[in-house]
Amino acid sequence: MTTTTTAARSDAQHTSQIPPQRTLQRLILPLEASPDIVPLYIEREDARSGATGGAFGLGSEAQATSPGQGQGEPARQTAVEQVDISELSDRHTVRIPAQSMRSFGTYFNAFPASYWRRWTPVRRIRLTIRTAGTGHLVVMRSTARGTLQRQESRSVDGTGEQVFELPLTAFGDGGWYWFDAYAGSGDLVVLGAEWTADADLARTEGSFSISMTTMNKVPYCLDNIRALAEDPELRGLLDVMYVIDQGSDRLRDHAEELDPLAEQMGGQLRVIEQGNIGGSGGFSRGMYESATAGTSTYVINCDDDIVLEPESLIRMTTFADFATRPTIVGAHMFDLNNRSVLHTFGEVVDPWRIQPALPGGQGELGHDFATQPLRSTPWLHRRADVDYNGWWSCLIPTETVRAIGLSLPVFIKWDDAEYGLRAKRAGYPTVSLPGAGVWHMSWVDKDDLVGWQAYFHERNRIITALLHSPYRRGGRVIKESQFMDVKHLISMQYYTEAGRLMAQRDVLAGPDALHPMIGTKLPEIRSLAAEFDDAIARKDQDQFPPVHMDKPPRKGRPFSEPRRSMLPAWTAKTLAKQLIKPPRRRAEENPQAAIPHLDAKWWRLSAYDSALVSNAEGTQIAWYKRDPRQVREMLAHAIGAHVELHRRWPQLQRSFQDAVERITSFEEWERTFAAHPAPVRDRDRAEQVGPSSGGPAA
Repeated sequence: MTTTTTAARSDAQHTSQIPPQRTLQRLILPLEASPDIVPLYIEREDARSGATGGAFGLGSEAQATSPGQGQGEPARQTAVEQVDISELSDRHTVRIPAQSMRSFGTYFNAFPASYWRRWTPVRRIRLTIRTAGTGHLVVMRSTARGTLQRQESRSVDGTGEQVFELPLTAFGDGGWYWFDAYAGSGDLVVLGAEWTADADLARTEGSFSISMTTMNKVPYCLDNIRALAEDPELRGLLDVMYVIDQGSDRLRDHAEELDPLAEQMGGQLRVIEQGNIGGSGGFSRGMYESATAGTSTYVINCDDDIVLEPESLIRMTTFADFATRPTIVGAHMFDLNNRSVLHTFGEVVDPWRIQPALPGGQGELGHDFATQPLRSTPWLHRRADVDYNGWWSCLIPTETVRAIGLSLPVFIKWDDAEYGLRAKRAGYPTVSLPGAGVWHMSWVDKDDLVGWQAYFHERNRIITALLHSPYRRGGRVIKESQFMDVKHLISMQYYTEAGRLMAQRDVLAGPDALHPMIGTKLPEIRSLAAEFDDAIARKDQDQFPPVHMDKPPRKGRPFSEPRRSMLPAWTAKTLAKQLIKPPRRRAEENPQAAIPHLDAKWWRLSAYDSALVSNAEGTQIAWYKRDPRQVREMLAHAIGAHVELHRRWPQLQRSFQDAVERITSFEEWERTFAAHPAPVRDRDRAEQVGPSSGGPAA
């Protein structure tokens, strides 16, 4: 244990010898002291009681190591105490009350050492902590197994700074660094802390533009423009924020709010209006503008309806600057309605199924840091190597964009995953960087496999398989697709199945159909909704006839999913009933059951001739009605399409792989942008006509 005086003298002698440093990450505290996000930044322990954990009374089994604990000893499990909001009044400074501890072993303040070890040339970092008061600093590290170890500890007294030299050599598979601060008999103030490395190890010192696609989400979009406008450090790295407005409620319709922000941003804000060609069209436009302008090292694709942690963009840019090769760097997504919950720590594409999966089978979806802090969750300490990052916030080198092109013209779904796979094949890896996060509306309480979005899921997944599956005829993709058709049919989801059949036909039409249909396919799919009962939704159950059931199915016994061994026989029997047996006449007049979305499983819906089914959001209800004619026709089309997909797979694979460079090229997208200008609205015409002259307004 070293005293402050000795450490300061040693550090002063060493400082003159070290090369120039660049900040990799700095201590931050939340912009708002909201109980649901504080556990992502700071935890506490009361030194008198030994209690430690997440903030504001949220249950946890956090672990901490006190100054007296030995290196490598298992950390004790303890209870939760509350961080006083008054401690969090500053962005980079925290006051620690006497006889208590604050840990920065948290998502936004622990240093993801294994990621810097794997993807950059950095092999040694420097932690500088500035303090005022008396106390103790403990630098902690973890292993890929989640084992916690004390790296170094020092006592502090008075005002000064402590510099810790920390190696990265032992972080090959995982592990983090962080520090804990213990106050003595009086308050201890942490005035700031930075993790730095030799500046000359950086490959470049880049700037970024932003590509933000928006459609009728003006308040969210204005909030994000404001977050950038009010952050001078971000503004110093930003070239242009391109907002691609594809909606009918346009940003310029809100001049009272937009104009002051535009004036504040100066030339760093550019709003581009175009027709609705989906997320892939909006992001491609921003990527195109960023890559052709020739000034930005990176373009960051951002959804419009996110809440930024502004520091994330700085960290992503810094990491990309240090990366050994040009690298896509993504931020993690937290749930906007439950803001301590992380959607996923990283994603890969299962090559056999062409479905999103967790890397190495590790981790979990929807991890809550308020109840399971970083320090006490072993799987979070293993590095997650990914195939792609969602475009809720994802940095892409403009070099990569110029080398491999823009997004596939697929409107929505699979555009980000396919781009990551294409980039990886071309030698540009993706890193989902811990400590870089945004908040976004979660789709956990949505079901976009049902309804109009089912078309895009089906078509774009098959296209991704054609482009990237390493297996003959796409592995399990065709088989799973056929089974999904059967599940939707026996669930009376005929509108969904109509979209899936259209998707299969469009894949068979080949790659050259993608650009021409990008602006017309969504209206075409939605126009089909009026033809299907399951697509006509109402707000309340009382708007439908009352539920009536003569005899409950299964003699009233609970429903359960068929066992795998019995599934072929069960499916054949169920399909036979669906194809041949006419629905009960009473079921056409009254729904037989009201089924909540959570219970609307295919093996339950198949037991009814009609049922009221609520949507995932709980906002609407539709009346599903069994129709043997629909089942016969759609099943025949589905079988035919899958036979054709299987037969033509090698030829389709060649045609898509041969065409991908062309259909993602700047030239092809330029034609699509030109073909889809923003629609002229009645209000636009009125603004263009002068009140007296009848000519164009000045």
